[in-house]
Amino acid sequence: MKNWNQKFRKNTGLSPYVWVVFYILPFYFIVQDSSTLQIVIGITMVVGFFICYVLSFASHGWIIYLGASLQIAIATAMTLLFGYIYFFLFLAFFIGNLRNRGAFFTLYTILLISTFGTSYYGFIAHSVFITQLPFVFLSIVAVILLPVSTYNKNKEERLQGQLEDANKRISELVKLEERQRISRDLHDTLGQKLSLIGLKSDLAAKLISKNPYQARTEIKDVQNTARIALKEVRELVTEMRGTRLEDEIPRVQQILQAANIDFHFNGSLELPNTSLIAENVVSMCVKEAVTNIVKHSGATNCSIIIESEDRDLAVKIKDNGIGIDTSKSRAKKSGVKGMKERLEFVNGNLEIYAENGTTVVINVPGDYK
Repeated sequence: MKNWNQKFRKNTGLSPYVWVVFYILPFYFIVQDSSTLQIVIGITMVVGFFICYVLSFASHGWIIYLGASLQIAIATAMTLLFGYIYFFLFLAFFIGNLRNRGAFFTLYTILLISTFGTSYYGFIAHSVFITQLPFVFLSIVAVILLPVSTYNKNKEERLQGQLEDANKRISELVKLEERQRISRDLHDTLGQKLSLIGLKSDLAAKLISKNPYQARTEIKDVQNTARIALKEVRELVTEMRGTRLEDEIPRVQQILQAANIDFHFNGSLELPNTSLIAENVVSMCVKEAVTNIVKHSGATNCSIIIESEDRDLAVKIKDNGIGIDTSKSRAKKSGVKGMKERLEFVNGNLEIYAENGTTVVINVPGDYK
């Protein structure tokens, strides 16, 4: 029973439990001016509707559509016999939770036809419809809108989940590609050098007694090869580390000071919600933007502002130069296109404003794990 209850709540949340509160309303309609037989029939239909409603949420396959059909039949009978139209609200919520597009539109159409048809009859045959006209009107509006809104909301949530899964998959593929690239670089960098060191060491060992001079030459070659291999490994490690903003900002300050441009920084360089690859991309974009300021803006002042709101990262680079004309090819030549392409890789975006200089805004979503 516990597992079934958890499954029910997982599929629908607490909404069906809230709707159950309204099951006390049909009895008010049933007992009014009804014979004993009608009361028994009414109570039986209420219980039957309740069972079909709950089981439909917890079932799969054709049982769901059978349950929905029975609910529509019971709701129609309750409206015709007792003037109780509000079961259609339950159906509106239930049909909105259907995932199959064809089944949703089919049952939604049947629901609308049943609701309008029984409502028309109710206004003729049941005076309670007139006395409760505002509630009846609101119920009809809800029957029209609730299934569509619920269906679209659930669809959006499913798409969001698929997008998150795709982003995780992309992240894993990026990591795998990075591992493969590192292994290739290590093989290309160290494999040949270590093989050469091994061969020359063996040769030097053989020549050390026969030709000491040649052996010393081979040892020197081994030393030179080892130094070259060490240098290449250091360069490879530096490249793998990427560029952090905390490392890039001091370099940016040095470049601007060398160009006689005042530099102002505001914000925190601690970015716990930003992935390393995203920070690396942002660092490259900041470097590109500052390079453009130095080369093209003629500015005397530059400020960088780092803002972290709702886990997302926003970096603003503003100068007081001549401004950039985004409608001309110069904007493309200044690396703007490359910056946008880099940011797209991490789901970020770039905005440029040319007013009292140029303001470049870099936005990157947080790393949600």
